[in-house]
Amino acid sequence: MMIRSLQWMAWSALLIGIAGCDSAPSSSASSPGLSQPQQEAPAPTEPATAAVASATRDDREVQPASAVAPPATTPVAATASAAPVKLPDPDSSGYIEATFDDLKFDMTKTELFDRNMLTPKVNALMGKKIRIRGYIFPTLRKTGLNRIVLVRDNMECCFGPGAALFDCVLVTMAPGKTAEYTIRPVAVEGEIRLEELAGGPDGRPLAIYQMVGHEVE
Repeated sequence: MMIRSLQWMAWSALLIGIAGCDSAPSSSASSPGLSQPQQEAPAPTEPATAAVASATRDDREVQPASAVAPPATTPVAATASAAPVKLPDPDSSGYIEATFDDLKFDMTKTELFDRNMLTPKVNALMGKKIRIRGYIFPTLRKTGLNRIVLVRDNMECCFGPGAALFDCVLVTMAPGKTAEYTIRPVAVEGEIRLEELAGGPDGRPLAIYQMVGHEVE
């Protein structure tokens, strides 16, 4: 109620000020008790007309200066930020060379994952056929693996609770394809996508990147 009253008072003052400027009392009306002013011959209208025309002409000349378009930097910046990400060209096999650095985004280990955290490059890579190098997370089974977890390095902390979500990729091998466990770094070819793997503490995902594996070398 107080805000509405203040707004009404402000608008009223503004309107009264405008009305006062437009209808200022003449000097003859503000002098009570005086006799009728002596009639004078009307002044020549040509000088006044010329003055009005000059003022109008000046206004027309000044107006374009006040309507100058804003600097072009604003739309240019907006266009640059919205520009699509240029990915490397695929090789002769149709795969884009990628690294775990390409999948990285700003997120602390205590934050909850939000897809708005993903960088434009990460979003551009999703759905693409890539080749990425890393290590196979240790498993009890060593041969004929239908599913592996590819991690950035050979430290076991790179998967599961407390690990960075962008440091691992869950790879499900395509039908008829399997992988063999090794302690050496491997290159995985496949199609990467964004798909959260539930199962972490407090509803957190264990992984967010998944791949259909075509080859593990």
